[in-house]
Order: sequence, then structure tokens, then C-alpha cells
Amino acid sequence: MNGWVKTALGAAVAGAATLAYSTLVELRHWTLREARLPVLAPGTRSLRVLHVSDMHMLPRQHGKQRWVAELAELEPDLVVNTGDNLAHPHAVPSVVQALDPLLNLPGVFVFGSNDYYAPKPKNPARYLGRNEKRIYGAPLPWQDLRAAFVERGWQDATHERLSLDIDGVRVAVAGVDDPHLGRDRFSRITGRPIADLKLGLTHSPEPRVLDRFAADGYDLVMAGHTHGGQLRIPGFGALVTNCGLDRSRARGASRWGAHTWLHVSAGLGTSPYTPVRFACPPEASLLTLVPRPVEPEPTKETPTRAAADVG
Repeated sequence: MNGWVKTALGAAVAGAATLAYSTLVELRHWTLREARLPVLAPGTRSLRVLHVSDMHMLPRQHGKQRWVAELAELEPDLVVNTGDNLAHPHAVPSVVQALDPLLNLPGVFVFGSNDYYAPKPKNPARYLGRNEKRIYGAPLPWQDLRAAFVERGWQDATHERLSLDIDGVRVAVAGVDDPHLGRDRFSRITGRPIADLKLGLTHSPEPRVLDRFAADGYDLVMAGHTHGGQLRIPGFGALVTNCGLDRSRARGASRWGAHTWLHVSAGLGTSPYTPVRFACPPEASLLTLVPRPVEPEPTKETPTRAAADVG
């Protein structure tokens, strides 16, 4: 057998094995990511926040539904859902069943594009370019999903400023509608809230929205949408984020500006037309929020930031 034939055959076998792993193993390797973030006001007790995003639920995905339901055993203080729950017009009961135990806990949410519109087949190569043309599927019953969430006590943060008291911790929450669809209207929530935790929600972590949250003094912004890149190359990371966010922030926690943290969930699902993940297992996140370190009072030996920046 010629050398090039062996090389081609080896590449084909490796490609087939990778595809099989991505679709049969990693796609169902649901994972809990944990992080500890210093975002609370000094002296505040810690909070445990469960971040769920991008389930893209189909009615037949019973394993995913069971795994999500078991997250209630973590007993979080607050559940945050950043959208893209649906992938089928009949998936609302499946989403509610999956989240049922979590709906008994305090929760807030915003929706994403795949709560409003069903997925459609797309050329995966379009995500590697900068083609901004949107392809919309059939409308999905997001109103039914919202009604189910609200009836159980979760609060819709879409273009709302909410105030929560979680065991004595004052939490200010505000969110925008999905920036990926251009539905965000930050002017409706603008202003600097006062609370032990100032929490911003958005489905797509577009920098223009993150900048506005940071300018208004939010401690933490939570988002989804990126799927963590969905396909990641070890040593390189995500290939794309499908939004204006840089690849290095495609999943997990990072700083956005001097005082704001960003947490991006890699999500629990995929479009049914691209059911592949590689080096990026589906995930939910448990965030332990703790007080920020107390900053020392400025003295002659410890100049203020403004003074240090001069000259």
C-alpha cells in the first residue's frame, strides 16, 4: 500500500472515530462546571447560583431531562436561566419537566433566539465567517414556556429591573432580550442599582451589552449562546463564539473591565442539525459567589487609582 494511501486511510479512520466520539459520547457527557467568584459586597454571606443555558431541548431527550432535574440536589440559592431552552415546537412540557425541581427555588431568566424561533438546517461553514444574515425558523411557543416559569415563581428579567432578597442578601437583577436578534433595549434598564449583588443577564454576550452593564456598575453578567465554541481544539480553544465576544471568553468566568465579572455557560445542548461537540462537553455551572476583598483606604503611601494614573 502506497504511503499516501496509508495516510489518507489513517486520516479517514481518525475522522470517523472523532465524529463518533463527538456525537455518541461527548454529546451526552453532561458536566457540572464549578467556579468561585468574588463579586458580593464585603460582609455578605456567600451565595450558590446554578447557571443553566442552551438546553435546545427535544421531547425525546429523556436522559438530558433527568440530568437537569437532578441538579436540584445541589440546593442552589438561586437559579439563572439564560435562554435557548427549546429546539422543537412540542418541547415546552419536556423543558418544564426537566426544570421541575428547580422551579421550586428562586429563579430568574431571559430568553434567546431558539426560544422564539425553531432551528433550521444551516451550512456550518457560515459560522466561520462574518455573515450576519439571519435564518429564522418557525415561531416557537415561548409564551407558554414563560407562563410556566412565571406560574412557578421564576421572574422574567427581560428589560426589567428586579429586586430579590435571598436569605438576607439583597440581589438586584436586570436583563435584556436577545442581542443576537437585535432585540436588546438597554435604555429600558439603565441605571446603577444598589444591592449586595448586582446581576446582569443576557443570552448572547455581545460586547456592546457587556459594556453597558459594566458602566452601570454590575458585579456579574451571565450569558450563554456560545456553546463554549462547541468544537474546541486542545491547546487552541474555541474556533468561534457566534457573536462579538472573543474566543478566549467562549466559556467560563473572566473579567470584563475593572470591576465586572462575566460568566458564559457552554450550555447543555446543540442545534438538532449540528449534534456534535468536541473537547467541549455540555454543561451547567454552579457558581459560589463570595464577598470581594476589602480595598484598603488610600493613604500617602497608597495613592488612589486616579492619582496613580496621572503622569
